[in-house]
Amino acid sequence: MFMQNTVRTAGPRARGLIAVRAEAPPTIDALARGFEAFKETHTRQLEEIKKGVADVVTAEQLEKINAALTELQTAVDDQAKIQAAAKLGNGAVIGDLQADPEYTAAFRAHMRKGDKAPADIQAAMQKGTDADGGYLAPIEWDRTIGEKLKRISPMRQESRVITIGVAGFKKYFGDRAVGSGWVGETASRPATTTPQIGIVDFTPGELYANPAITQQLLDDAAVDLEQWLGSEVDTEFNRQEGIAFLSGDGSNKPYGVLTYVTGAANATRHPYGAIKAVPSGSAAAFSGDGLLDVMYDLPSEFSANAKWHLNRLSLKDIRKLKDGQGNYLWQPSYASGQPQTLAGAPVVEYPDMPTVAAGNIAALFGDMEATYLVIDRVGIRILRDPFTNKPFVHFYTTKRVGGGVHNPEPMRAVKIGTAL
Repeated sequence: MFMQNTVRTAGPRARGLIAVRAEAPPTIDALARGFEAFKETHTRQLEEIKKGVADVVTAEQLEKINAALTELQTAVDDQAKIQAAAKLGNGAVIGDLQADPEYTAAFRAHMRKGDKAPADIQAAMQKGTDADGGYLAPIEWDRTIGEKLKRISPMRQESRVITIGVAGFKKYFGDRAVGSGWVGETASRPATTTPQIGIVDFTPGELYANPAITQQLLDDAAVDLEQWLGSEVDTEFNRQEGIAFLSGDGSNKPYGVLTYVTGAANATRHPYGAIKAVPSGSAAAFSGDGLLDVMYDLPSEFSANAKWHLNRLSLKDIRKLKDGQGNYLWQPSYASGQPQTLAGAPVVEYPDMPTVAAGNIAALFGDMEATYLVIDRVGIRILRDPFTNKPFVHFYTTKRVGGGVHNPEPMRAVKIGTAL
């Protein structure tokens, strides 16, 4: 179910409404109309600022449109990822309300058998008390478990992933520093430089969880708690992985890609050097020129698969930027399954990327698959332990995973500021 979102277009105050109704998912059409409303309102705001009569109402209106536009884009993106709902309990579908089978069976038995109904089911006039006929009004209840949102990073999906069969993984890198020179027919041939070999270790760390549930609860619960618990642990592991892949310090965990940027903790770890940082062009914000500088600083060999990697709040600020011809650098996706773009390159949102602030690396641009390597030692292992802490059953769950920069050259980092 999509929530109601309303975006007011520019004008004296509001010339039209763009609404995403609860009974229908947002469409590409609604997203396009929302973007037009955003551009019109933003243009009006800029004109007011130039005249020195900036209107607070206009600024608030723009922020509301911007927020609604972000929700529209996210919802459109999510439509391409929707899968069939998992089933819990006695065939109850997630999100559906199912009638209680015991109440319903008793009610039907009473209706069929009349006076011969079981003694504990009586037809009376109160639905609040079972003994007085509560079975005549079978209740409905949700046989699912509500879940608090956990923000999951798409880092694994964007990176190169390999599975290894031993305790660790080493990658050898040649520096291509072979020398050469032009010589005459009889000139001497002195030794030239010889390329060197560098080694980078990718040692998996271990994630673990050890939740416990009583045996009676496992036996009596109306939902499949083992399935639910496994899903919760998997989600938590994915969240922890995403954080480590971006900023992990390598201590029993992966080395985060941000730690390889020039000046960061692992800037000298790779034989090819650090991920190059490029200033944003503004002291405490993104700038259109700065983003274009980043794009063209990336070697053309890596531009075909290059994407922007940043968080949602940063994207909200970038949406207002224009090029020299007044065209907005950000564009929504106009086809189902196609990504939103920034200066023509796809955008990937990472919840754990740093926000916009002076000195922060607030965005990455490049080919993440060619840059970052995820190492899986084994998949998730679960040890069901009903003996150690009776009457609790522990589900000891582990996963061994590592990661680090495979090649820093296909990536650039945007550092907020006018200089490095």
